[in-house]
Amino acid sequence: MLDAVINAFKIPDLRRKILFTLAMLLIFRFIASIPVPGVDRTALSDLIDQNQLLGVLNLFSGSGLKTFSIVALGVYPYITAQIIMQLMTPIIPRLNELSNEGQGGRNKINQYTHWLTVPLAFLQAYGHAILFSRQTSNGTPLTSFGLFNRDTFLSSMALLMSMTAGTMLLVWIGELITENGIGNGVSIIIFGGIVASLPGAVAKLVTGNSTQNNLIGIVFYTVIANITVVGIILINEGQRRIPVHHAKRIRGNRQYGGNTTFIPLRVNSAGMIPLIFAVSIMVFPGMIANFLTTSSRAGVRSFAGTLTRLFSPNSVQYNIIYFLMVVGFTYFYTMVIFQQQKIPENLQRQGAFIPGVRPGRNTAIYLTRVLTRITLVGALFLGVVAIMPFIASRLTGVQTLLLSATSLLIVVGVAIDTMRQLEAQLLMRNYEGFIK
Repeated sequence: MLDAVINAFKIPDLRRKILFTLAMLLIFRFIASIPVPGVDRTALSDLIDQNQLLGVLNLFSGSGLKTFSIVALGVYPYITAQIIMQLMTPIIPRLNELSNEGQGGRNKINQYTHWLTVPLAFLQAYGHAILFSRQTSNGTPLTSFGLFNRDTFLSSMALLMSMTAGTMLLVWIGELITENGIGNGVSIIIFGGIVASLPGAVAKLVTGNSTQNNLIGIVFYTVIANITVVGIILINEGQRRIPVHHAKRIRGNRQYGGNTTFIPLRVNSAGMIPLIFAVSIMVFPGMIANFLTTSSRAGVRSFAGTLTRLFSPNSVQYNIIYFLMVVGFTYFYTMVIFQQQKIPENLQRQGAFIPGVRPGRNTAIYLTRVLTRITLVGALFLGVVAIMPFIASRLTGVQTLLLSATSLLIVVGVAIDTMRQLEAQLLMRNYEGFIK
């Protein structure tokens, strides 16, 4: 491993890419420490620790939401825009045509994604500001600004536009990393935010009041986390290889084709997207309850309390519903991705076929059946990973969670992808790689 690192830094081009990626991460962490004025950051940090949706948004912002920095939204609006565009591409004929036009069409869809990110970021910034302005800590408001009244209209617009610009700045930095550095830039930014918050999470786990004198529980919790990481690696790397035979073609005096390749159907084709969908829906009733708790009507306040109890992340019914939703969204998103890849049509166009399966509709039915079976393993695993913090806290008594399920998936996935790219760069130059 050490030799591979030394070899990587011996290659000028690879060394430049690694140093460029580290420099961009340093700039990102510097920007994330610039707060928006008028916010009680200590009270805001406590609120985020108690709210799962805000915790997910803080994760995608690289912990910028806890300080309500100018990049408090992180790259979450851009990820949302990407998901929307992926879901709308099969539905809207124009987008479907662009997806079939090669790199030029994909670039156009990417441009539409950037345009969609701007209004989404502005609306999300407005929602955050409204939510935080209505929250209190020990009777003290979290924020000192009133949005869009007679005296604060210009300052409110400046606040929202600054947060929107911060999101677009992070997207730009991420694309610079993708083009000139190592790994996927947006994923690297999220990865950097998680790693930056890790020391504080470790300190809170060790010194927290709920974990004092519970050394055995902490060790057991660490073992569960390590087993989860190993499971994530195995599932992310797991695939079913479908053999594909290419028909022989003769042009002039040369013969083409006749070889056999394979289609790698992944066990987890959906990645972390099902977790994001499920968390966003599951915490929505709790967000509504936060708005209703300040109502002047006793019945409304009672309804808010019921919602809070039913959709508490520490309740059994919440985690059962969460598990089922993750499994369902895994199947849904996997099928969406599979339909967009158009594998049966591409095989038929290339004169390739799966042995024993007729091209066209029969190939589509066969691949769908195989994908449905192997996705069951990935879906159940994602569901278990999603509720693993709840299971681990019940088994160990450790309530302060070190890493959430989404965090583990991101950290492990980004690390594997980055190592693969470094491995490919080293092997191209006949050096021994990282993965042995």
